[in-house]
This record gives sequence, C-alpha cells and structure tokens, in this order.
Amino acid sequence: MNAASAPSKLYSDDVSLIVVLLDANPFFWASSAAAAGDSASSHHPTTTLPFSKLLNHVIPLLNSLLLLNQLNQVVLVATGVNSCGYIYDSGDGGGGSACGSVPAICSEILRRLEEFVVKDRLQGKSPDKVVATGVSSLLSGSLSLALCYIQRVFRSRARHPQPRILCLQGSPDGPEQYVAVMNAIFSAQRSMIPIDSCVMGVQHSAFLQQASYITGGVYLKPQQLDGLFQYLSAVFATDLQSRNFLQLPKPAGVDFRASCFCHKKTIDMGYVCSVCLSIFCKHHKKCSTCGSDFSQGPTDANASSDRKRKTSEVQP
Repeated sequence: MNAASAPSKLYSDDVSLIVVLLDANPFFWASSAAAAGDSASSHHPTTTLPFSKLLNHVIPLLNSLLLLNQLNQVVLVATGVNSCGYIYDSGDGGGGSACGSVPAICSEILRRLEEFVVKDRLQGKSPDKVVATGVSSLLSGSLSLALCYIQRVFRSRARHPQPRILCLQGSPDGPEQYVAVMNAIFSAQRSMIPIDSCVMGVQHSAFLQQASYITGGVYLKPQQLDGLFQYLSAVFATDLQSRNFLQLPKPAGVDFRASCFCHKKTIDMGYVCSVCLSIFCKHHKKCSTCGSDFSQGPTDANASSDRKRKTSEVQP
C-alpha cells in the first residue's frame, strides 16, 4: 500500500490507532529500581522509577486513549532484550479477557508481561553477553511489529483510523541495530505514520530523536518521572488533528550521528561507500556490504587531485 492512498481511507473524525511500544528490559529496570531506592534514601528528586510504578502510569494511559473515542484502538507491544511480542489489543475484545472489564484487562496485561519476560530471558543465549552489550532493547523488532500490524489494518479494512506509534523507551540505544532502526523509520515516514517518543532513561536516545524528527512525531524526555502520567496524557494522548491547535514540546536538538557498519559504534566522522552508502569508521580496501573494491586509499586520492590541479595550472 502506497502512502498516497492512505489518507483517502481514513475516518473523517479523530479516530486513532495507537501502537504503544513498552520497554520491558529487565536489566534496565532492575538498575532503575536500585537507583530509585538510592535517590529516595538520600532525599533527591526522583529521576528513575521501577517497572511496577511505570505500569501504574502506562495502564491508565491505555484506558484514557480508549475513553477519548469509542472507535480508538490501542495495541501494546513489549520490547525485550532478545525478542518482542504483542501483549494487548483492544480490537479483539481485550485479548480474550473476561467480559472486557478494566480489572480483568489489567490483570491480563500483567500476566502476559510476566510470561513475556520469562520467555525473553529463556531465549537469551548468554546473559553475560547481554550485560556486556549495554542492555539495549530490541527496538528495531518492536518497530517492525508495529509497522506490520498497521499495514495489516490498512489492507483489511475499507476505512481505518489514523495510526501512530508511541515508544516508551528506557534502555540505551544499541548501535548494532542502527540499520534496522533506520529502515523502520523510513518505512514509517513513507507510510505517514508518526513515531512519538518518551525516553525514561538517563541519556537521550539518538534513534528516537531521529525517528520523531523524520516522521513528524513528538520527542520528550520527562524531568520528573513521578508525574509520568501527566506527561503522557497531556502530550501523547491527543490525536493528530488536535495537535495542530496545541503547543507541544520540541526537542532542543537532534543527534544525527550514525553507527559504523564494521564495529557498530557511533561515530562523528567516517568513510561512506559510494555504491551502497555503508558507513565505516576506518578506511577499508573492500566494502563488506556490497563488495565494491576501493582501489585507491584516501592519501592516493588526495595526491592525484593535487597533481591534476597543478597540471591544469601549468597549461596555458
């Protein structure tokens, strides 16, 4: 489905399809809970929160999104270290919960999250390796799941709601996911799907900064996580039509740095393949992505250009 045909099938009112990507990285939230305990004992402002308190803000947000419009649809996707999966979908009657009541839905979400964390831990090959890589979550996988679900809605209905993605991220970026994340971002841009980002970690997320900037979403890093629900309801609960009349927060800057394809590290300057646009932190004789042969090194290229310039200056 191309991007040009998407607006013609939208509902005329403010009906929304919100896919919420919840970071369920147990390594990050364990360290966050320990940091929250230390800050509470030292009477410092709370800048982190445990996962249990995060759910106290996220679940009311899901209920608020459904209360804003009876035709709204909310999908919750959990992002783990080794996998990601669907947790809740309001479009199928609450995922099989009894009578669709709020307590039953909440208990169903908690049960599925617990099962997902256990399953994600069992899929890990080496826990020591996971900790050494910076405990990054599988953001590229959850973005792909969200885009696939939205495309399925596009194709299965004569008229569909306005889709958007909300990323609730706490873990740091994984440079090894740079290519997959950027592919997902450009796919969302082509399909006109905004990606909203709420970062709850200590550092900003360069991936989500670029995602929100490229797709026209909102990027926010709350200062006080105790009032996270107020941030979420005031900034991310509004539909895309209402955002035209609101003064939403804008990021001070966007980190456009890329990750090299050879060592998966974030770099400021590097070498780009002229054929496939792969990025490398050091000069290579051959591109590892497309196999292009770099016959001349950077010093040889500079020397040949200097010789051509001198020759042109000598000729009358």
